[in-house]
Amino acid sequence: MRILTISFLLFAFLIAPAAAQTAPDTVVVDKQSDKKSDMPAAAKPAIAPPPVENWAVLDDLKTGLQPTASVVVQRDEQADFVLELVRVQWRINDPIDLWIARPRLTVKAPVVLYLYNYSDASDRFHDVGWCKRATADGFSAVGFVSALAESRFKNRPMRQWFVSELPESLGSSVHDVQLILNYLAARGDMDMDHVGMFGMGSGASIAILAAHVDPRIKTLDLLDPWGDWPDWLEFSPLVPDAERSKYLMPEFLKSVAALDPVAHLPSLNEHNLRLQQALSDPVTPKIAKEHIAAAMPDRSQLVKYANAGDLLKAWKTTGLSGWIKQQLRPQTPKNAGDTPVAVTSTSQFD
Repeated sequence: MRILTISFLLFAFLIAPAAAQTAPDTVVVDKQSDKKSDMPAAAKPAIAPPPVENWAVLDDLKTGLQPTASVVVQRDEQADFVLELVRVQWRINDPIDLWIARPRLTVKAPVVLYLYNYSDASDRFHDVGWCKRATADGFSAVGFVSALAESRFKNRPMRQWFVSELPESLGSSVHDVQLILNYLAARGDMDMDHVGMFGMGSGASIAILAAHVDPRIKTLDLLDPWGDWPDWLEFSPLVPDAERSKYLMPEFLKSVAALDPVAHLPSLNEHNLRLQQALSDPVTPKIAKEHIAAAMPDRSQLVKYANAGDLLKAWKTTGLSGWIKQQLRPQTPKNAGDTPVAVTSTSQFD
């Protein structure tokens, strides 16, 4: 009997490890029912990636864009105007600073958006002299910078810049303009029936595209816009020769074809629209300047300056925003006050 017991224990000891080796690798337990499930852990449903912003569709404000609450970062009250720095955001890691200057005594003043070239800093927007001139005659002024510019260029490889990411730079900035207008409308202290936009360089290109999709922009004053991408990318000295070939590839040109201001300028025939071109400006090649000018719906609103001196003389007479303010006044006819005068120093007008 003792021999049988010892044999039985020895047999159990020997087969136990073998049984352990044949056990399932993964056992999932239902915590609610305490029952085992045969579903392997790897079969759990995957989390869908967030939607990517659709830069090619200029009026798509839903895909990948989620506006959050705005924040008033600072406020400065001057004798003639109130200046606010407001931070808005609808993309991760891409807050946008709006410098909003409003006249103190005007309720629901007409508003002008100011977007300069991507390489220009935002310092002018909190300069007291600039704010005084921008808010003179009862106008609000909103200044900001485009995508991939100044503080909005971060967490990027150094090889990237405004032109290398041109579809994003343009498409994102056009979405920004529309969402900024949504924010301004929600504030309730601006006359959103009289909205204008001044754009210079790449900022003027963005202004054209934004006005094409947002009817709230009634008046546009454009200075040396970029455009006619096949010619601009081939001949502009701003494009480094080492990079030029990749921007002339069919895939890249196709990606910016729907974002070409030349394609959308003719649709702005109902707008108050002025195009200023400095013929001495080297950034936009002559052939591109000609194609942009030819796309103007009203050629009488095309003003050409032989050089920077002539441009400055004109601004000395009317100021940077003189023409656009004339157009935004409800009682002013569409073409009044737009006779160009041909230019002195930019510090007073930039």
